[in-house]
Amino acid sequence: MKNKWKVGFFVLLGVVLIGLAIIVSMIFMPIKDDPLPENSKNTNQEVGFNVQTNKKDLNLIIEHYIEEEGMKGPVDYEVQLKDDVELMGSVPVFTSNLDFKLDFEPKALENGDILLKQKSISVGQLNLPVSYVLKVMRDSYNFPEWVKIQPTDELIYVSLQDMKLKSDIKVRAKEFNLKEDNISFRLLVPVDRAQ
Repeated sequence: MKNKWKVGFFVLLGVVLIGLAIIVSMIFMPIKDDPLPENSKNTNQEVGFNVQTNKKDLNLIIEHYIEEEGMKGPVDYEVQLKDDVELMGSVPVFTSNLDFKLDFEPKALENGDILLKQKSISVGQLNLPVSYVLKVMRDSYNFPEWVKIQPTDELIYVSLQDMKLKSDIKVRAKEFNLKEDNISFRLLVPVDRAQ
């Protein structure tokens, strides 16, 4: 009888150690970033309109877009614009989910895209590396092609120039200052001018 308990204990210990080894290897596994889009000049003629907005209205648009485009994936996540861009959701760990919150500092780039640089992170009571959480997010959630998550660099690149809108309208960020609630975009509408 003693041998059965001893064997059972060592089998259970082996399973726990293998599980821990898998988790540790996933955390320290090298992360490969997707390439960022190159700055390309558009040769088509376009008419531009400037649009000024605020965080409240843009939050409504972001929420609608995430739900409308089916970008929720297997686990829900939420994006909120406050003084920073906040990304909240949960990471699957074993049989449960671990809540996380990432804060990003946004910057409008010269080409009209937006760069979100990771500022702070909270993942339950754990101290997980930011690159690991970003990798799990990238692999678990259904983000559009124009959102590039770069775990190694701890940033998210929002390529507005690659975002597909109706009537081939293009969006370029001009100003994205959340602290002062100063958000402006340029909408570019392609026109066909007869020669």
